[in-house]
Amino acid sequence: MEMFGVELGWCLKLLLDMVSIPTVNPPGEDFEKFSKYVAEVLKGLGMEVEVVEVPSEITEKVCRECVKYPRYIVLGRAGAGKPVVQFNGHYDVVPPGSGWSFNPFAPQIVGDRLYGRGSVDMKGGIAAVMLAIKSFLSRHRDFRGTLEVALVPDEEIGGESGTGYLVKHISKPDYAIIAEPSSSKAVWIGHKGAVWGLVEVFGKQAHGSTPWRGVNAFEYMAKIALRLVDEYRKVLSNRKSRYDYGDPEGAKPTINIGGEVRGSTKVNIVPGYYAFSFDRRVIPEERLSDVEKEIVELINRISSEYPEVRVSVSITNRLAPALTNPGSSLVKTISNAVKNALGFEPRLTVCLGGLDLHYYTEQNVEAVAYGPGPEENAHIVDEFVSISEIKAVAKVYLAFLKTMLL
Repeated sequence: MEMFGVELGWCLKLLLDMVSIPTVNPPGEDFEKFSKYVAEVLKGLGMEVEVVEVPSEITEKVCRECVKYPRYIVLGRAGAGKPVVQFNGHYDVVPPGSGWSFNPFAPQIVGDRLYGRGSVDMKGGIAAVMLAIKSFLSRHRDFRGTLEVALVPDEEIGGESGTGYLVKHISKPDYAIIAEPSSSKAVWIGHKGAVWGLVEVFGKQAHGSTPWRGVNAFEYMAKIALRLVDEYRKVLSNRKSRYDYGDPEGAKPTINIGGEVRGSTKVNIVPGYYAFSFDRRVIPEERLSDVEKEIVELINRISSEYPEVRVSVSITNRLAPALTNPGSSLVKTISNAVKNALGFEPRLTVCLGGLDLHYYTEQNVEAVAYGPGPEENAHIVDEFVSISEIKAVAKVYLAFLKTMLL
């Protein structure tokens, strides 16, 4: 008999239901509806369930428009004592955008694909967790340690009011697996960090017919931006992480500018103000404080050569890189589970983007991300998760739990 059998049908129904709840963030209108639904699912699996409302002042720090929509962390627990093994999944999704072939919140199954916003990022991972736990608890009620499932909001807006609050105030496990879409073939042992900032250039506004009476902030912004990219990329090209990122270019720290540009919108104005953003991605071998100091000092040095304008640099966001030692017991155990369940060694890579993983590693919790893909489908139009991937990952989770708790 195929592993899971009728349990797979239950899993797919669960996933269809979860994707049908539009937990778009911001603002998070349906977080309460989703939390109530999954709490009942966890209870049905025989778990004790705690639903915690995150204090609004924590949410307000990162998303003022979200404050009127409460945030809930749903924690399911079975067993007692050590070790505490926790699966983590965020239930918020990004806005669907335009161009979909069908309603993004009316999920459909076509062949091996289940389509819908949030299907791969990351309600498909939550479904794989639930499938493995249903199978495990139906067969093993007497085991050592504690099994937890933490379903959290707000990963898509930084995670401080989700996993950050969970680990600091509700549950700090011994081991954690985040069911992000790494694909069944890869285990994310960490992720890059980021320093985001804004460079503001202040000139002098004037009428477009008399540009000599003004100081064009756009022109100076362009000069500063180009010099920043040219000089800084030369510095960064000499740095390379020793870890695998799935792409050779990913092993390098990077700088990207202009994702956000602010300034004049009238054609006949000499703009007196312009600003551009920078997005500096940080490899685990670097420290955020060093990166921040380095980039601010470089911008200030370049700007000092243009006394006609005033330049201000501000840091708007910081994301610490995360890394769990490839030789750690957790990484070895999940790697062995992949090999035993699927017949191959997984690739141990560092995720190019940001995850909630750093909240665990900052608390000295061994943590990785592993979940069903394809990972490149996150945030795209016509997003889908592979059903065969859900089955494969659930097999790995089940093998992992047997090793950890039996």
